[in-house]
Amino acid sequence: MIFQETKLKGAFIIDIEKIEDERGFFAEGWKQDVAEQHGITVVFNRTNISNNRKKGTLRGLHSQRAPYGETKLVRCIKGSIFDVMVDIRPESSTYGQWVGAELSADNHRMLYIPCGFLHGFQTLEDDTTVFYQVAGTYKPDLEQGARFDDPAFNIAWPEAATRVLSPKDQQWPNFQPD
Repeated sequence: MIFQETKLKGAFIIDIEKIEDERGFFAEGWKQDVAEQHGITVVFNRTNISNNRKKGTLRGLHSQRAPYGETKLVRCIKGSIFDVMVDIRPESSTYGQWVGAELSADNHRMLYIPCGFLHGFQTLEDDTTVFYQVAGTYKPDLEQGARFDDPAFNIAWPEAATRVLSPKDQQWPNFQPD
């Protein structure tokens, strides 16, 4: 596994290292001791799968308030997405900044998103599936979010002929720090 720390402290883009032959390839998708060499000690206790029928589907921006914040390891296992994380840790030197990366079934790239970040993604293809491991307990009453087009973040989402958003995601306000 190849860890590339982003400009957001503690957040990583992770690529796999393939061992290839005529059959295809083998790679480690997650190895705790390698992660710990990069300061990641979280243990994932949940797995989520998000299937998205249409190109342009946008999910997010979501997070959970303390003490039930979530850490995520996100990968796209079918199709492709533009995945975004926004640092909303008030004490962080990168507060309010975002990083995005294309994750796809072809590039096998992952994003490690620490607790204290908003997360969202937009599908780049029809019939796209996202698989993510989560550390934390989901508590609906502690969910928070912000509009995907919040001017405070100025996220450069890919152009979409049609954007598909849930009613809840359409109604998030612009981000309001606690």
